[in-house]
Amino acid sequence: MAYLIDGSNLLGFLFPDAFRESASKHSLAARLALFQKQKRSKVILIFDGPPDANLERRYLPRPKFVLRFPEPGDDADEIIKEMIDKQTDTRRFFVVSSDREIKEYARAHRAKILSCEAFAKEMKKTLKEYRNTHKNDKKPEFPTPFEVRQWEEIFREKDD
Repeated sequence: MAYLIDGSNLLGFLFPDAFRESASKHSLAARLALFQKQKRSKVILIFDGPPDANLERRYLPRPKFVLRFPEPGDDADEIIKEMIDKQTDTRRFFVVSSDREIKEYARAHRAKILSCEAFAKEMKKTLKEYRNTHKNDKKPEFPTPFEVRQWEEIFREKDD
């Protein structure tokens, strides 16, 4: 299963007041990385605008999490259309966008379409499951030998 995500469109849905801010892109990418890890599916995230070197450094080495920005003069919609064109099996290929033109293009190529609202609900549910399965993963912290000696000294002083 793969999700081709119109990042700017999803950002506008999730962060309507701050979708142009770099922090919003980072927040979305972090959520999608966890979503991808939990779903074990491929996530292709396409953003409008110039590349963000910090985002690329953090997420580019991952094989199932692809982050793309358009070349100068191009736009994300063209990249999304090209990626839809390249799909040979669209039965388990989801295009996430609320952009009418993108949805019509995906529908014409038999790709499944998820609105930003529907995907946001699925992502929220998946991330909640992730948190529930990993909340008990924290390993107990044991005191260091130095800390043990410090506490022993404190309690010895009180006993004297």
